[in-house]
Amino acid sequence: MVEEVKTAPRASAPAPEVASLGQPSYVWRFGLERRLSLIRRYVPLEGRRLLDIGCGVGTFVRRLGEFSPHVYGVDIDGDRVRRGAQALTPAEGGGLAVAVSENLPFQDGTFDLVLLHEVLEHVRDDALTLREACRVTRPGGNVVIFCPNRLYPFETHGMFLGKRYVFGNIPLVNYLPDPWRRRLVPHVRAYTRGGLRRLLARLPARTVVHTWVWPGFDNLRARSGLASTVLRRLLYPLESTPLRIFGLSHFVILEKKG
Repeated sequence: MVEEVKTAPRASAPAPEVASLGQPSYVWRFGLERRLSLIRRYVPLEGRRLLDIGCGVGTFVRRLGEFSPHVYGVDIDGDRVRRGAQALTPAEGGGLAVAVSENLPFQDGTFDLVLLHEVLEHVRDDALTLREACRVTRPGGNVVIFCPNRLYPFETHGMFLGKRYVFGNIPLVNYLPDPWRRRLVPHVRAYTRGGLRRLLARLPARTVVHTWVWPGFDNLRARSGLASTVLRRLLYPLESTPLRIFGLSHFVILEKKG
């Protein structure tokens, strides 16, 4: 496993206009490595053609480039793409491009695996984004999704009080009725199990994995190594119990039908 970055910069409050896009991962840390290990448990990456939708500055693209030279990333934010492309070496992937998830600049069946890592909640049209992800995936290939869980006790994307944006982990917002939550958190979605399954049922793909994962607690580790270790040891075993439904994110793997 890649060694955790212990001096990673702490997250800073984004501007309200940036909140809808989410904060990209700037460094590779324990939480991302753990999620990569979960993906590899179910699907091979070596030598495959891979696409990261919502790649930000290319952090996942660079790590995936260690498994295949055919790794691509797209993001709607041109500044992030340019920053990521400058840091990307030819050995780390095929390249980054500016594109919207609802209209991907690739032919049908181009990729063996398409990744949507904490991006589905931010896109303009999540149903169309998923259809595009399936379109560019070859028959028998996989679409991998991580997205926010409505049952997680905290809203991690902040909220709006009127026009004022409040950054941070807000408790219990996700448990509010839909109209109240949309008023406080209009910039990001969170998915129930039923809602996500209804969305996936419209796709030309079958669900081979649907479970939940707890956080990496990387930001907490920067402040307290003991606290992060205790939470990991306490919560990660719950992923093998019915209590996994309260995890931070849905983890879904789809297989495109032939």
